[in-house]
Amino acid sequence: MTTTTRRSGRGAVAAVLAAMALAVAGCTTPAPEPPQEPPSPVVQGPTIAPNKVPAPVPVVPPVWPLTGVAGEPAARPSLAVKIENTAVARPQTGLDQADMVWETIVEFDVSRFVAVFHSQVPAEVGPIRSVRPMDPQILAPMHGLLAFSGGQPGILDLVAASGVQMISHDAGAPGMYRVRDRAAPHNVYGNPTIFWGQADADHQAPPGEQFTVARSADRAAAVVGGTPASTLAFRLSAASSPTWTWDAGSGTWLRSEGSTPATARSGARLSAVNVVSLTAPHPNSGFGAQGGAAVPTYELVGSGDGVVATGGKTIPVRWQRNAQEVPIRLFTADGQLADLAPGNTWVELVPAGSGSLTIG
Repeated sequence: MTTTTRRSGRGAVAAVLAAMALAVAGCTTPAPEPPQEPPSPVVQGPTIAPNKVPAPVPVVPPVWPLTGVAGEPAARPSLAVKIENTAVARPQTGLDQADMVWETIVEFDVSRFVAVFHSQVPAEVGPIRSVRPMDPQILAPMHGLLAFSGGQPGILDLVAASGVQMISHDAGAPGMYRVRDRAAPHNVYGNPTIFWGQADADHQAPPGEQFTVARSADRAAAVVGGTPASTLAFRLSAASSPTWTWDAGSGTWLRSEGSTPATARSGARLSAVNVVSLTAPHPNSGFGAQGGAAVPTYELVGSGDGVVATGGKTIPVRWQRNAQEVPIRLFTADGQLADLAPGNTWVELVPAGSGSLTIG
């Protein structure tokens, strides 16, 4: 009995201990699991459509700034030359190679040219005459060279103030000389290559675009929206009445002095792809000429009426300019820029109130 009782006591004690162990285990809090990192976001690349190639950016070919003709412009400034236009001065040399020619009326109702060269280099130009007050107004936006034979001190001051580099025969500039087959003062001629060689450090850059030019002739304003015309008869003064006649064969306007065909000394007919007529005030400048005659000028800052002739058609325009240093802009009746066609341009400055243009 005693042995049995002891075994039973040990069993009871073991049972109690086991029950306590289970109770403690049931009350123990399990260790927390370590936090999990959030999943990385999925980055999706740009969707590329199969066989989809980006359109290439069109390459615009370079053009000569004064003509809009395709080509790589030479790294030289514009060269303007004052050219006489009297009967004893004709035929002139080099006019057929000018990018632009501006016709102005000076004292005694005489016509005089401002011929601007850049894309072509003539071997000789002339006859070269003196400056006038309207010259810096025409040439200031180009910031180039001006070759002339002399001028009054006050007018020379205007030219210098415009930023144009002066190349003067009276000042002894190289490249000018007198020819023997014409009488003075109609015999001063010059070499453009030598003129360009005198450009200083501030006058090396090519000129900017003066009038806006379309990329092709069929996009020119007059061609697109103009009226057919065959002749442009100007009356600039009592002594100057140039006429331009459309020549479909050459695609140009042919110049005549009155009824006489105008030619260069080389024999080439003077012609223009574009003829631009600008009507502007033509007041006295305050400078005097021989015998007390007044020297006129033009007011080319502001706005006025004009006509553009291209491709055998004409279109009325308004010209506008806010300052002497910027180019003149031409606008059609709907306010759009009146683009010219690629090629050379002659500008006829018509004195307001006294000059006229008759289109036939």
